[in-house]
Amino acid sequence: MNISKFISEVTGELKKASWPWESDPKIKGLKKYKELVDSTVVVLIAMVLLAGFVNFWDLFLTKALSFLTTFFAS
Repeated sequence: MNISKFISEVTGELKKASWPWESDPKIKGLKKYKELVDSTVVVLIAMVLLAGFVNFWDLFLTKALSFLTTFFAS
């Protein structure tokens, strides 16, 4: 009894949710998923930029630390 109530409540909440695609059945293909595709592209670009940022600072700090250790070790 609790499981059926849970499933009906979940179904009701999912109907209230805003989904990232058009609900109009006339729209076909990628146009239907425009918001989803746009959001995915933004996330991928952000990941590439963040990876580049982290990689740059990792390389910079590694070289700086290597320089400092060889400079002061001699």
